[in-house]
Amino acid sequence: MHAADHTAAELGLPPLALARVASAYAQAARDEAALLGLSLPLASVDELPVRDYIALLERGGAAAPDFGLRVGARMRASSFVAYGHVLLSCPRFGDAVVQTRRFEGLAHDLGRSELVIEGHEAVYLWHCPWLRELPGRQLPESVMASILAFTHWLAGRHLPVRELAFPHRAPDDVAQRRRVDEWFGLRVDYGAPVTRARFDAALLEEPIPGADPALFPLLEQRAAQLLAARQQALAKKAPREAKLVSAVRAQIAERLAQDGARVGQVAQALALSPRTLQRRLAEAGASFQALLDATRRELADQYLRNPALSLTEIAFLLGYAEQSGFNHALREWHGCTPQQRRQLL
Repeated sequence: MHAADHTAAELGLPPLALARVASAYAQAARDEAALLGLSLPLASVDELPVRDYIALLERGGAAAPDFGLRVGARMRASSFVAYGHVLLSCPRFGDAVVQTRRFEGLAHDLGRSELVIEGHEAVYLWHCPWLRELPGRQLPESVMASILAFTHWLAGRHLPVRELAFPHRAPDDVAQRRRVDEWFGLRVDYGAPVTRARFDAALLEEPIPGADPALFPLLEQRAAQLLAARQQALAKKAPREAKLVSAVRAQIAERLAQDGARVGQVAQALALSPRTLQRRLAEAGASFQALLDATRRELADQYLRNPALSLTEIAFLLGYAEQSGFNHALREWHGCTPQQRRQLL
């Protein structure tokens, strides 16, 4: 039984019917499945539906309990599509985490990353809304295995993790649980609300050996173009519920600085009653407050990347009457001050 996580709408993911995994990312699972003699789902040149990808992982897990770990170990920079090369050009590991949060949608719609700073510790959270409908252990384990394997490769050494927890229950087989512990190098916890890894925040400041920051602007621009194209294509395919969520996000973003990002004003702009808007958002798996929070978080990072904006101006643009409100929000979201978040970005 999986604990509730954010919904797809709250994470900015498309509905399950439209969610997909890029062919490059899915290839590791297909290669591993082929070694086990499993029949493979049909895939287009560009992508595989998320539902089919998760089903493939679970079929692989039925044949080999550590299938997810094997898939994760196969991931390379090219598996992450264009943003894999963006990561190779990041000067620090903290920069790589930021770019992962921006661009992981290029590789898949399986879930979304979050980073929270808690004092001297950093907590990486991986949110997956599909585990409600498609429960299983292979997806979270494959994702964390790929992230840790890739970061170890970037660092050229093992990067210590203090805690690792998954939302699924522990393996019934003691030998398999030991195998997972050995793979990750610590005693893994289970039954968590969300997949998480805790580590020393100082690791975020470590330089990435061999990185070429001079290539970053070009690679980042290309990744941004591809992501924009992906989002435009999704907008054309999105059902009514997803289009409503996008419209509400757009209205919130437009109205924040004018103190008009309230449910009544947004509903009026969309020619709906507040009650109808709330009901339709609930049908789409979202709520107005969750979308308001998500939009503010996204815009906060966007504004903090702009050195021309002061923290006071950013607080105003996000609809906070006082700077203290913005400070409190950043601590809730990321466990740090706006200035610390700006330095990380």
